[in-house]
Amino acid sequence: MIVCAAPNPSIDKLFIVSDVSVGEIHRPDRLITRAGGKGLNVARAAHTLGADVVAVALLAGHAGRWIADELIEQGVRVETVWGEGETRSSLSVAHAGGQMTEFYERGVNPGPVAWETFVAAVRATVRGGARWLSISGSMPPHIAAEDAALLVHAGHEADALVAVDQHDATLAAALAAGPDLVKVNQHEARDLTGHDDPATAAAALRDRAIAGGADAAHALAVVTLGAEGALMLTPDGRTIHGDLDVVAPYPTGSGDSFLAGLLSANDAGSDWPDALAVALGAATANAEAEGAGTFDAARARALAERARGRVTVNA
Repeated sequence: MIVCAAPNPSIDKLFIVSDVSVGEIHRPDRLITRAGGKGLNVARAAHTLGADVVAVALLAGHAGRWIADELIEQGVRVETVWGEGETRSSLSVAHAGGQMTEFYERGVNPGPVAWETFVAAVRATVRGGARWLSISGSMPPHIAAEDAALLVHAGHEADALVAVDQHDATLAAALAAGPDLVKVNQHEARDLTGHDDPATAAAALRDRAIAGGADAAHALAVVTLGAEGALMLTPDGRTIHGDLDVVAPYPTGSGDSFLAGLLSANDAGSDWPDALAVALGAATANAEAEGAGTFDAARARALAERARGRVTVNA
């Protein structure tokens, strides 16, 4: 089982427009709305891939109730913790021939009682038999970045492996708590380690996790490389690289779908080279579809099969 902690969910909206002109009125051709934020994207993508997954979401207000209802309608199991205020929204705008433009609200302070309840709910849910706890995305406003460590410890205290996909001070705090898997993009890896080379950055990330208490027998680091695929440093010191020769227009949520594929495959018993292929298939299928963390499972499987021929392992 995979538990996905979602400390700062969002209603994610994607506007599809023909063009964007600053200062002008735009009437979208399509609007796609999802229960989002990185943690919920991972949960939905893992569910699509057939994994046994539970999301633990810190929600608030009318927006929070909409998110909870949406997850239930999609068949994603969710444990909800209710905080103060109103859950945030995020807006992405996609137009033909242009890059995605994104607007992310920071959210509101959930209150200390709600945060403590959320950490306890994560721990209790993981104790239900989880192999993996996934911790993704930003922390809520007024919750210290250092509190990311509390979630890592909650997973380990419940005897689960812990994967983190965060950034900046939050990622540093999570690494200091010793997660078993760290997955970041190449820009986040460079910002934290100072290394431009992805393999060197992955080694530095893994070393920091081990210094924080991660078991070297389990610790691994993954750096995603955009169109160039992803690089993985495994617990036994192998470097695995894979990519897909497919270009797609909707990259938002592809990193979350990648992590969902990685954990889903490992939870099902796949080795790391095969798990990397599944992750690449899910990430690329996500980029082909409108809406983060949303894709066709059959398409993801077909792309994963294609990726298997492009995964290389170096001792």
